[in-house]
This record gives sequence, C-alpha cells and structure tokens, in this order.
Amino acid sequence: MNWFDFTLKLKGFPIEEAKKHLEKIQAIPEAEYANYIEEKKQEILDFHLQHNSFYKNLLKNKKIEKWEDLPILTKKDLQQPLKDRLSEGYSEKNIYVNKTSGSSGHPFVFAKDKFCHALTWSVIFDRFGWFGLDFNSSFQARFYGIPLDKIGYYKERLKDKMATRYRFPIFNLSDEKLESFLAEFYKKKFDYINGYTSSIELFAKFLQKKNIILKDICPTLKVCIVTSEMLFPDTKALLEKQFGIPVVNEYGASELDILAFQNPKDQWMLNTETLFIEIVNEKGEVLPHGEEGKIVVTSLYNKAHPFIRYDLGDVGIIDAKSSAKHQFLQKLTGRTNDVATLPSGKVVPGLTFYYVTKSIIEDSGEVKEFVIKQTKANSFEITYVASATISAEKENEIKTAIEKYLEKGLSLQLKRVDVLKRKKSGKLKQFESLV
Repeated sequence: MNWFDFTLKLKGFPIEEAKKHLEKIQAIPEAEYANYIEEKKQEILDFHLQHNSFYKNLLKNKKIEKWEDLPILTKKDLQQPLKDRLSEGYSEKNIYVNKTSGSSGHPFVFAKDKFCHALTWSVIFDRFGWFGLDFNSSFQARFYGIPLDKIGYYKERLKDKMATRYRFPIFNLSDEKLESFLAEFYKKKFDYINGYTSSIELFAKFLQKKNIILKDICPTLKVCIVTSEMLFPDTKALLEKQFGIPVVNEYGASELDILAFQNPKDQWMLNTETLFIEIVNEKGEVLPHGEEGKIVVTSLYNKAHPFIRYDLGDVGIIDAKSSAKHQFLQKLTGRTNDVATLPSGKVVPGLTFYYVTKSIIEDSGEVKEFVIKQTKANSFEITYVASATISAEKENEIKTAIEKYLEKGLSLQLKRVDVLKRKKSGKLKQFESLV
C-alpha cells in the first residue's frame, strides 16, 4: 500500500488530482509556457484582489498598471493574526497551517489551501523521482529535529513509520551519538539520506575521522539530499567522498514550495510549475537574468493566503541561459547556520534553535524579530524586537525549552531592542556562535 499517499489523502489533501495537474503543466510546450505563467499570475492576482481584504489593503492608494507595480510583500507584512490574512471561504478548518522557522529573523504563521499543499507534495515527489526515489517505498535516513514532548515525539515517530523513514535526531551530534548513528547504517538498508546540511556535514566529518565510506557499509544508498542551509562546494565534495554517493542540493521555503532542486546533470533547476520567481534590486525593480538581487516569489496556486511578489530574504542569480519553462539558479546567498558546542561536549547545529524559538513565535505577532547568539560555552543571548517585553512566564518557557532541547545549566539572557543589526545584504542571521 502507498502509505505516504494514503496519509495525505486522510488529511484531505487531493494528491492524485494534484499529480495529474502537475503532469499537465509539465506537458505544456516551451513555446506556450510564457503564456501559462502570465495567465496564472493574473489569475492568482485577480483572485486575491477579489477575495482577500488583507491583500486589497496592501494595494490601497497604489497605482497598478503592470505586474512590476505590485508591492513586494515582506515577512514583516505577514506578522499579524492569520485569520486577518485568509481569503474569503477559508478558515483553519479547511486549510494547511504551519509556522516558518524564523531563520531570517521574521517568524510568522502561514496557510495554504489543500490543493496547493497537495501540489507542493507532487513537486517534491517529482524531484525526488529524478533520482529513482519513491516516498511510498524508498527508505530514508532522516537527519532532522524532533519534538521532545511526549505527544509530539510519538506523532513524528508514527509519521516516520508511515513515510518509510528512520529519523536521526540532530539535537546531540557528539561523537558518541554519531557512533550510534553509524551503527544503524550497518543494520538498515537505507536508499537515501535527507536532512539539514550542517548535521549531515558533521556526520561526514565523523566518518572522515574514522576513514569510513558510508556506501561500503550500506550498499543500498543511492543519493544524499540536503536542505534548509547553504551547501558550499567544499562541503559537497566532502559529503560525496565520505558517503560514496551523489549529493543533491534542495532549496525551498516551507511557506511556498521547492524553489530549486539539482537535477542529475548537476543543474539547479528552478520550480516554474507552481511558482513565479523574480530577481529584483533594492528599489524593487526587476533585474534581467544573470544579475544578482533579492529573490521574490509568487505562489501561483495558493488561494487561501496571498504570496504575491513575496521577498524571501535571500539573494541570488537566475542563469542568463534560462527560458520561461527551464530556469536555473546560478547562485544563492544566505541560509548559513553556525554550530554550537556546549559545555558537555554536545555539538548542536544552529537549526536546533528552530525548535527553541517556536516558544516565542505567536500568531499575534508580538515578537517581530529575533536573533540568538552563543556568547560563551554556557551562555546564550536572545535579542528581540517586540511590541512588549517578553513576560517572565514566557521567559521561563523559553528557558525550559532550551534545557529540553540542549542541556541543563545554560545561561540565557533576553534583551529587547528597537532595531536589530543586519548584515550588508539586509538579512538577519538567526543564530551565531561567538565561541
């Protein structure tokens, strides 16, 4: 039985319909593809202008004569209650709801209608299929976080079982823990590795120290797919050497879709099926392919919530050789996370803080921005911008979360400021270790 498809259907996501629709999109000839994109852009814009008061208010008093006149939607714009951003006819009962990680320092809750979310999964299935992988049968070695509360923990474990994957929690990546990870590769017939770049890199470095090629002990391995953080050329070379398999770079955003995925020819193909991706300068002017600028994305199918000309906070270049249908990401800047080494010797990747910062993400939008710094081995500082000082109760919740996900005995300071210091690119670095 196709358990993964079954679980999606069980949650009300029309996956079969979405798969067929994706096939139709992909069958559109190159000569007609620009028209398809223009039609979908106009269709989603018209829908939100008619049915979404949040988006209509953004355009109030603004003269719109062409697509480029539309405002660029920022994460800050979205930091207000979700119910105020939903389109007519949509509520939390008939949509998919999740939270962004806040990796750019701007956390918020987002929504997708169920067909849009099913289409997202169809694109994921399609891309993984390029490497002979099937979510219903291929066995995944998953380097991800996991909730540590009892209900959340067992819920994720059940999802892992249904999705044919074995999870390696990344909250502790000490040599002792990595040794236990390695033991599983001797016993289990994994088809592929998937997870956060920094965590997988630490595992590869551990193998390098032990002079082990992973495919030698787990011959069934076909490919490693990394996501959520930057993959630099030297890291990719290390992973391919120590794993003995190709390494594929995925670039996505949970609130949107897969944005780019490396194909078997090592080209970073952009998703032109469900997204319209633009590169703009600081003034919001569209740049030609081949020039570097901010990545702005339009979700062509999300009717529940507008993501029209949405600024991801990343900087990149679309290859000049791209066409309307076949576009390639030439360069991406951003998404680099540090690693924290704790007093116990425990090594924690920066994305661990995704699970900690969830404690301060509220749908009300009270906390607008935040960054976390490790100032000493046992000391962390959260600097944040908010409409009010975090309460003592909320501060205790954060401290409890840090103890749960990291370790006891750590010192935490919370500091409220009016403005957070940004990098030259204008992007915030959510986590930084000064140790």
